[in-house]
Amino acid sequence: MYRLIWSRIKEVRFMEIKPRISETDMLGHINNASYFVYMEEARLTFLKELGMHVSNGEFTFVLVSTKCNFVRQGYVGQVFDVQTDVSHIGRTSLTLISEIAEKESGKIIAKGEATIVYFDTVYQRAAELPDSFRVKLKANT
Repeated sequence: MYRLIWSRIKEVRFMEIKPRISETDMLGHINNASYFVYMEEARLTFLKELGMHVSNGEFTFVLVSTKCNFVRQGYVGQVFDVQTDVSHIGRTSLTLISEIAEKESGKIIAKGEATIVYFDTVYQRAAELPDSFRVKLKANT
């Protein structure tokens, strides 16, 4: 289980992760797919902390694009800080950026980005972000 630690320093969110042995590959470093899991966990927790529930029955957020640049290798035994920030707020979507750093050295391990769309599950189409969400997101840009 991931150990989550959130701090509010200048409106920036951090999540601490201790990688598990099952998240490594045959070379002994953290598997590339694991970084997407770390960023997803940080992204969902970030939105929840802002009071923006991912799904309420009629509306949800759907992932439409994600990417990760792998800067250096990570290993079991290291502790990572995942920082999540808002980089763009659109009419129906938002883009969050993530930096995964090795906690002890502060060296960047990976950088990522995810674009999510606010989605109307009844009409199966993108929906305009509520003003209450915009206010919360703008406070974290």
